[in-house]
Amino acid sequence: MSSEPARALDGVRILDLSRVLAGPLCTVQLSDLGAEIIKLEHPEGGDDTRGILPKINEESHFFLSANRNKKSVTINLATEEGQEIIHRLAEKCDVLIENFRTGVMSRNGLDYDAMKERHPHLVYCSISAYGRTGYKAKWAGFDPVLQAESGMMSFSGEAGEDPMRHPLSIIDTYTSLYATQSILAALMVRYKTGRGQFIDLALMDCAMAVLTNISANYLNTGTEPGRLGNRHATSVPNGLFYTKTSPLYLVAGNDKLWVNLCDGVLGRPDIITDPRFEERGERLKNRTALDDIIQETLMTEDCDAWLEKLRKHGVPGGQVQTVAESLDSPDAMERGMIVSIDHPTVEGLRLVGSPIRFSESTVPPSKAPPMLGEHTESVLSELLGMGPADFERLRAEKIIG
Repeated sequence: MSSEPARALDGVRILDLSRVLAGPLCTVQLSDLGAEIIKLEHPEGGDDTRGILPKINEESHFFLSANRNKKSVTINLATEEGQEIIHRLAEKCDVLIENFRTGVMSRNGLDYDAMKERHPHLVYCSISAYGRTGYKAKWAGFDPVLQAESGMMSFSGEAGEDPMRHPLSIIDTYTSLYATQSILAALMVRYKTGRGQFIDLALMDCAMAVLTNISANYLNTGTEPGRLGNRHATSVPNGLFYTKTSPLYLVAGNDKLWVNLCDGVLGRPDIITDPRFEERGERLKNRTALDDIIQETLMTEDCDAWLEKLRKHGVPGGQVQTVAESLDSPDAMERGMIVSIDHPTVEGLRLVGSPIRFSESTVPPSKAPPMLGEHTESVLSELLGMGPADFERLRAEKIIG
């Protein structure tokens, strides 16, 4: 008799004390792998992102984007009984993740040392701006500030103009991915040793880690990157070009693609052997002249015609789409990236779903981001055996919401 394939993280329970973005994005990823996420929130207001505008039927678009598949439990961790409830929940969980400023968790008796003593099995992931050690450990920091400090902004933007931050919270997003892989690795170690461990993740460290070739070049040559806008520092042609109807971005990143672009796509075999462009180094030196030739040629036909030629000859290129065009596109629909979710207040809620596709495991269906405190009673009842009298007292004492 056949049965549904197991979810990769079936049986793993996460106690999520994180707010805003890096932590919540991590726990969304873990939920997509099948983990149970218990999101702990303050009874008054909850996750900071619940109040961010704009709102969709009184629900913040920001909160909706990073909190599907979770159970919301409201606990005031500044109270002794609230702290004890969190300890009791931690006993039933495999992972705790938090991103409070340095000192908050220790002040409330919930830091790693306290957790390790009572729950040696627990994987404890701590996310902060600058890490839990060093002279900046207690400093506050947000994604755009870290983009500035890490050097990321210095080479972003057009030449001769101001440094430019990435409009997305890109460091939060990268950090969430590092958090997810670190937690999975720590769980693998625990399966071997029976012991949890502490994970100290700094947004600043993650920002430096993703500088990749930029950092390698500077560290070994002393060369600072310049701002090139949509151009690429080491690859030509590589950039934004206009066609008769709309812009497209194309990349001919190696010599084979360069030949295919010139001969097959542009119909300009003559420029393949032009001394200014024949070698990669020469193309870099003469990028403006080359870009001008390509731009002049692309303006002779509409975008769809050029995209067909790019596909035919295997040269990477795509139309510059709006967010609406991307999310409403046939490929988004065919890949199942847009999911419809039943929500108690947002009728017809649609969100971007998981990009993960397994051959042997399943990704659970997306569930609505929780209302504040929606699962307080069910979780505390199921895991801690509490009942109506407990809930009435705890609410009266403002320990739960």
